[in-house]
Amino acid sequence: MEEMVEQIELLLEQEDNMQLQEYLNNLNISDVEQLIDELPEHGPKFIETLSINRAVNVFRILDFPTQERIIKKLSGKKVSEIINELPPDDRTAFFSELHGDAVTKLILHLSPADRKEALSLLGYKEDSVGRLMTPDYIAVKKSWDVNRVLSHIRRYGKNSETIDVIYVIGENGILLDDIRIREILLVAPETKISQLMDGRLISLSANDPQEDAINVFRMNNRTALPVVDEENILLGIVTVDDILWIANEEYTEDIQKIGGTEALDEPYLDINIFRLVKKRVGWLIILFIGEMFTATAMGFFEGSIKKMVVLALFIPLIISSGGNSGSQASTLIIQAMALGEVTVAEWWRVMRRELLSGLMLGLTLGIIGFLRIFTWTFFTDIYGPHWLLVGLTVGIALVGVVLWGSLAGSMLPLLLKRLGADPATSSAPFVATLVDVTGLIIYFSVAVLFMQGVLL
Repeated sequence: MEEMVEQIELLLEQEDNMQLQEYLNNLNISDVEQLIDELPEHGPKFIETLSINRAVNVFRILDFPTQERIIKKLSGKKVSEIINELPPDDRTAFFSELHGDAVTKLILHLSPADRKEALSLLGYKEDSVGRLMTPDYIAVKKSWDVNRVLSHIRRYGKNSETIDVIYVIGENGILLDDIRIREILLVAPETKISQLMDGRLISLSANDPQEDAINVFRMNNRTALPVVDEENILLGIVTVDDILWIANEEYTEDIQKIGGTEALDEPYLDINIFRLVKKRVGWLIILFIGEMFTATAMGFFEGSIKKMVVLALFIPLIISSGGNSGSQASTLIIQAMALGEVTVAEWWRVMRRELLSGLMLGLTLGIIGFLRIFTWTFFTDIYGPHWLLVGLTVGIALVGVVLWGSLAGSMLPLLLKRLGADPATSSAPFVATLVDVTGLIIYFSVAVLFMQGVLL
């Protein structure tokens, strides 16, 4: 990469545009993208210099802040070329990120047909499948034979996003079936399309959430899926490259939320420091206020702590164990939901598993906690003559706290999903804060139960 950057810098210094164009056009698309990352001030120059097809292919894989920065510095002619040549789904994705006035100006560069198409695609909700679809596909009638289909592909295939799959439509554009191209190529030319139809059709609704489409692609091993409206009329297709992009964005967003922050809409190193703080401060304030209840809980049991100071030694152990088990369960369930392995309807199965696993994990930590206290009695009398009661209190409290943490961590994402919220907002820090407070109540309640009348 360093050698490539040095060569480009030399050509830029020499102002040798012909050599620069030849050099850039011979690079891989991904190499040009890296060059724009390395030399951001020359990004617009690279896009201007590239042939239009390569310029479009580079532009479509850039992140949005880079796209926005470059489009503002391109000549009007190049802007028009790129906007017109961008595939409809990529164009829609770009437009959806821009402010309304910027979209209005850019749409003027489109032909009347493309302008109508862009406005139609932008009419769908931001996170819907409709925003991902492209109208560039091959559709045929079931009465056609293979010869006619192949002629149709030769004529219109170059404008299609993919020809891996051919779509069969009926009257008024109603989707009847989809057929893989290999099935068409392997049969006699006179074979009718109706003979190849098997009725095993998988389609997406234009108003479906994009997250649902990710799971459909994952489960069905398709390179493209048709998109239909409420009347099953074929509107467009969604290809796997767009789904992979969305899946990456969803994963990144979920990881950021699980970490206890709002999702960043720009790369970490590019986002303004004040916006970064703004994204993080809200959750920190909420978690801070939540942790204040920990002090309230400790204040409620202040008398017990004064009488049995040794109980305070194990407070960090108790609350961290509960928080850790809750964070584990929350992360596992959020990931399972994102992969489509768990649904809200299966909450009872999840609860049963977490009851059992939480109990086993709690017993494991409880036994270790008791053995720790038992072992220390051979070297110190810090726990006094009633060390056994202290050990039982800590051991049983750990069982209760870890069990509760597992249940809370697993049920909270499902509850949020049921209420229509994003499960990822039940982040590890949030679950840990919740379990910290309740963990203290469990701990001191067990202590009162075991030590009432003896030490308390």
